[in-house]
Amino acid sequence: MVIKHNLVDFYSPSFASMFVGFDRLFDSLSRATEVSVPTYPPTNVSRDGENYTIEMALAGLDDNDIDVEVQENTLTIVHESSEKKEEGKLYQGIAQRSFRRQFKLADDIEVVGASLKNGLLCINLTRFIPDEKKPKKIKIES
Repeated sequence: MVIKHNLVDFYSPSFASMFVGFDRLFDSLSRATEVSVPTYPPTNVSRDGENYTIEMALAGLDDNDIDVEVQENTLTIVHESSEKKEEGKLYQGIAQRSFRRQFKLADDIEVVGASLKNGLLCINLTRFIPDEKKPKKIKIES
């Protein structure tokens, strides 16, 4: 029996969004599929040159409710909630359920800051190119 793996299944947009700094690798693979997998909380990952931003919609949470940690090239964002209905609320439509999101970072990606404003968590990252990896001119001897 031969089992074939489909690259589209393996490299879905949600899978690729967990890897920051590998976007050049996933660009062509993510174009192969337009499948959108809903995630909680809603998250955007964007790039501007060598800078990256991860944005998460976290309505109703403050900075004491969220843990952001980087360890061994993995960025982890965690919120633990008891999901209790607040007294006096007839309907609670803003979900505050627990979540744990992880993003794999390339070796040359570093987190440079994070902020939470108006329910939007922004994590700023940048690509640092070490001197030994930067292009250098080679003098041609004649």
